[in-house]
Amino acid sequence: QVQLVESGGGLVQPGGSLRLSCAASGFTFDSYYMSWYRQVPGKERELVAIISSNDGYINYADSVKGRFTISRDNAKSTVYLQMNSLEPDDTAVYYCHGYKYWGQGTQVTVSS
Repeated sequence: QVQLVESGGGLVQPGGSLRLSCAASGFTFDSYYMSWYRQVPGKERELVAIISSNDGYINYADSVKGRFTISRDNAKSTVYLQMNSLEPDDTAVYYCHGYKYWGQGTQVTVSS
């Protein structure tokens, strides 16, 4: 059974940091690109960051470049998203994606 389980979301003040984790199981994690998406109500889900299976390719949405860092640990079948200098516009549900699978999402709220 395939599972992608996100954790690490929460409420943070503007300028703060959060680290999201996504633990994968049930598929060959180290064979696939992994990515983070986010979605706010009434808008389409947007790609935030993507990382190749061996870290050789990484890319970010323009809106998060320089603030967010995606990484992965293939030994732990886990992908991370370090989010720094958070802004209110970063408020969204963040989803992990790998191969054809999605996690359940974790809420990130940036507010004072």
